[in-house]
Amino acid sequence: MGCSSSRTITEGRKEKIRRPKSWKHPQPISRAELTQMREEFWDTAPHYGGKKEIWDALRAAAEEEDLSLAQTIIESAGVIVQNTDLTICYDEKGSKYELPKYVLRDPSNLIRTK
Repeated sequence: MGCSSSRTITEGRKEKIRRPKSWKHPQPISRAELTQMREEFWDTAPHYGGKKEIWDALRAAAEEEDLSLAQTIIESAGVIVQNTDLTICYDEKGSKYELPKYVLRDPSNLIRTK
């Protein structure tokens, strides 16, 4: 007899991923500030647990504009998606990966400069 893991809840789910709903940063933010926040997240995320390969796949999927290619990346890495917007995912061993919206979508109040 084995014990079941949290993956049994989501096992077999093949829902299409989507971008998170629009969100707003507490104050208007520049592209450079957003890029810095994202880099800091991706640099530190693996230190909080999980596998580096899964973090790398999540980053590749998050940065991919083509959702069907992002879906392929996620499926190829064996990522189990709990929330279709990729904010909560698991690996095959049950480790949890939480992604903030700012790495998945630009805020509605991003300062656009030309």
